[in-house]
Amino acid sequence: MDNYRDTAADPLPETELPETELPEADLPQTDLPGTEPSEAEAPEAETAVRILPVAELHLHIEGTLQPELIFELAERNGITLPYSGLDELRGLYEFTDLQSFLDLYYANMAVLQTEQDFADMTRAYLARAAAAGVRHAEIMMDPQAHLSRGISLETCVNGVASALATSVKDFGISTMLIAAFLRDLSEESALEVLDGLLAMNAPIGAIGLDSAEVGNPPSKFERLFAKAREAGLRLTAHAGEEGPASYIIEALDVLGVERIDHGIRCMEDPDLVERLVADRIPLTICPLSNVRLRAVDTLADHPLPAMLAAGLNVSVNSDDPAYFGGYVDDNFAQLEAAFGLSEFDRARLAANSIHSSFASEERKAELVDELNRG
Repeated sequence: MDNYRDTAADPLPETELPETELPEADLPQTDLPGTEPSEAEAPEAETAVRILPVAELHLHIEGTLQPELIFELAERNGITLPYSGLDELRGLYEFTDLQSFLDLYYANMAVLQTEQDFADMTRAYLARAAAAGVRHAEIMMDPQAHLSRGISLETCVNGVASALATSVKDFGISTMLIAAFLRDLSEESALEVLDGLLAMNAPIGAIGLDSAEVGNPPSKFERLFAKAREAGLRLTAHAGEEGPASYIIEALDVLGVERIDHGIRCMEDPDLVERLVADRIPLTICPLSNVRLRAVDTLADHPLPAMLAAGLNVSVNSDDPAYFGGYVDDNFAQLEAAFGLSEFDRARLAANSIHSSFASEERKAELVDELNRG
């Protein structure tokens, strides 16, 4: 079924760009209940950007917890938060690095207690993503972060999966659930959780690798990825965000991943860039996240234009949108304001996202056709 496992391992086709000229259209920013307007990280001028159908490939579902929903779930579950209110919580969203974000990210997960909590969080994301033009979403979840809080695999997986099971009917978004493993924990812990997911026949289609990158190279998880591959799961990993370009090479050569999450530091290694271009390796770029976590100083300094110019297979994603100031449409709007992306480049980014997904070839063809129709 579209929502879950698609284990076909066909190589990605060359990116097809829309064959028809895409006209300009002014679409207003859509603010849904429970979401706050994004804060600009680029020039102040607002530029209306036509929303294109895209696939979101780099999204952590726990990172979609908006402050309003955090307080709502805390009240539902009788949890006393260490914040006086929304303003104090929002005031903590100024991060100095990845770890400062992770500290708040994990603390806020305490409000997720029941399957209904996980389902409500997921449905809130899907509603906002649909307004952003997302037509296929591959959603990462961190089961280890919940197990460490005493929340069972069944609770977190079934809660998220219950919302994904009706995502096409309810939101027009096909989905895949990705189990992401915390690289600052041991491989033994990850293997134990993977065993649990496989034993319960969890509706996951892939595994990923996330959390604190520095000092936790991909090679630390060679056995985990080999086991997931044997189980027919697709493979992706965070690499080259805060960690060096060599981590990207390890993720490809040691883990055998099909896709790199982030990967912006590949630009420090010309030979690696040449390899990534030649092999059409997807890089799931998250511009607003990179700015908020100080991987780049400002959006104007982001390497995305240079990556496009080099011919890299990059897509635009939101990562943890509740924390980083924007969903996919916000990222596109800010990129347009910062760089004046051409219609061709925006269409290329959308097409890259579709072809880089783990969706079925049939679903990819549907989405490319929607993109072409403009």
